[in-house]
Amino acid sequence: MSKHLDKNRADDQILIDRALNGSRHAVEVLVKRHQDFVYNVAMKMVMDPEDAADLAQEALIKVVTNLSKFQGRSSFRTWAYRIVVNHYLNAKRSNAEKTVTTFDAFGQALESAVDQELTQEEQITMAEAVTEARLGCMSAMLLCLDREQRLIYTLGDIFQIDHHTGAQIFDLSPDNYRQKLSRARRDLYSFMQSKCGLINKANPCRCRKKTKAFIQRGWVDENNLRFANSRLKSIRDSLVERQRDLADAINGEYLELYRDHPYHSRGIAERIGKSLLSDPRMIKILDLEN
Repeated sequence: MSKHLDKNRADDQILIDRALNGSRHAVEVLVKRHQDFVYNVAMKMVMDPEDAADLAQEALIKVVTNLSKFQGRSSFRTWAYRIVVNHYLNAKRSNAEKTVTTFDAFGQALESAVDQELTQEEQITMAEAVTEARLGCMSAMLLCLDREQRLIYTLGDIFQIDHHTGAQIFDLSPDNYRQKLSRARRDLYSFMQSKCGLINKANPCRCRKKTKAFIQRGWVDENNLRFANSRLKSIRDSLVERQRDLADAINGEYLELYRDHPYHSRGIAERIGKSLLSDPRMIKILDLEN
């Protein structure tokens, strides 16, 4: 294990010990280290910012209120993310998950959305709405995966959790984890290859042509954009390292599309941490100091 990893593990243990002794500051530091990631994964699970905030906050509360059970057999991050993943797997289905169910059903919904070409002026004035349509449509494709597949793909490919850590988080053997990740890629990219025009230009579906229909159906709200925020950096830019471990170039291109999605590092994610520190469950269990 590298000195850097040793130091991170030691730092986490110090914070955990202080948190268990009632240090509000230690809890705050632990939460801040992980709140952005936990929230952004939640966004891939439920699509809606407020639903994702609720899901992430409940997951982080479970992590913090179970700190006394951490025994250091793995890194704190691996232990904490296992709790988060289990919470996401067992949470009540979100509104988005009830709406988007299978690839077949979503494909039919896309086909029934009538193409409407934008004028040159509309392409300029509706540029953010078109981006919202693209990002929202791709996020909906993720919802067609079952929850385990969605989480494994999100952590393993989009956020580049290494396979060994991923296997530990999901309590799987490394081989089983890789098989599940490969299956999730196959299902997702097979649908995109057959329906989406972003990579396969032979497909007629184009984001700009679907945007008006998406607005009419309420899938895109021009006054309340969930994804197309130019102030946010991309997931790819948030990653410390970039790795391309896919042999199939087409699969790699689809993955890059998902890594271009926005990464929320302020705003709602920050509010999660602040409200979490005042949660009565945490205050009672950890006897937090004022």
